Amino acid sequence: MSKPAAPLKGRAARLARLMPSTGPSTAARTPFVLLVVLLLGGGLITLLLLNSALNEGSFRLSELKRDTTELTDEQQALQRDVDSRSQPDALERRARELGMVPGGSPAFLDPDGTVRGNPTEATAPPPSPSPTPSPRASAGAAPDPDATATGASGSASPSGPAPAAEPDSATAPAAESTPPPTSPGR
Repeated sequence: MSKPAAPLKGRAARLARLMPSTGPSTAARTPFVLLVVLLLGGGLITLLLLNSALNEGSFRLSELKRDTTELTDEQQALQRDVDSRSQPDALERRARELGMVPGGSPAFLDPDGTVRGNPTEATAPPPSPSPTPSPRASAGAAPDPDATATGASGSASPSGPAPAAEPDSATAPAAESTPPPTSPGR
């Protein structure tokens, strides 16, 4: 048989009292295993939530980039429209349509009240000659309603070619100066 163990002394005795000699216990491992499983599960759930938030942010970012591109395109189209209307020949044409005339050489008033230069009244230049109507239109015959309707659409009337319709000066510039339709911004 085995002989009984000798009593421990000093430091070994203190360690023996702290650690039970009954062997490993499964009850002591259960809280540790549960703690590790909970930490791993919480970490996985946290990673899943973080990944979802990042994906949502990337979708929002791509939507904002698309909106920025659309608004930039619209801004550039509007800037081209402003630039085309700001050209000197376009400004002069629109001013003449409004009845404005060139001012000529200016005259200035000095602080003491004297006039420097030769002030003259601005007068409109003579109107440009308009094209003469065709001889058929001035023959005194009443215009055929079918001919004017088909003449405006560009097809020939059954009674012969219709005279070319002159664009109305009040509506023609408005049609030219109307900006192209754009999609509303978001």
